[in-house]
Amino acid sequence: MSNVAPIASRPQIDGYGIPKDKKGLLPWSHVTSRMKEAMHYWVCTASPEGQPHSTPVDGLWIDDQLYFGGSPTTKRNRNLVRNPSVCVHLESGSDVIILEGEARELQNPDGSLAKLLSEESNRKYGYGLTPEDYEKTAGIYVFTPRKVLAWKQFPKDATRWLLEGHA
Repeated sequence: MSNVAPIASRPQIDGYGIPKDKKGLLPWSHVTSRMKEAMHYWVCTASPEGQPHSTPVDGLWIDDQLYFGGSPTTKRNRNLVRNPSVCVHLESGSDVIILEGEARELQNPDGSLAKLLSEESNRKYGYGLTPEDYEKTAGIYVFTPRKVLAWKQFPKDATRWLLEGHA
């Protein structure tokens, strides 16, 4: 992702009194800090028949992307093979972060990324794969958001970001 923070705007949610001006928009740093600190992320996929499926996962927010894993045989990962469209959100219903985008299986991460994933997982959760295991393990996904919604005091600070290349 780019080193430039996405530009904040207002979401269009008719009938809820979303302000029209930019006063009170949340900063992108609110999203990045909440995502980095979260211990669990809800990943919502769709089956080939279009049925929604949500599961909580452990994950790592690095450079505006979410890395998460799981057995290739899970329903979530089987869904992702067929349809990479994903919605990710955090657990709070009042300090809300909702991300829409795509999750793709991480293919042979280079040594520096594998090392970073191993270090961050061990730091955050107290366990994790070795860098060598990350380099050869299937079932690790990287989620790249294209749209993000957030608020802490809805509707006053409801904020939307359309990320680079997806606007």
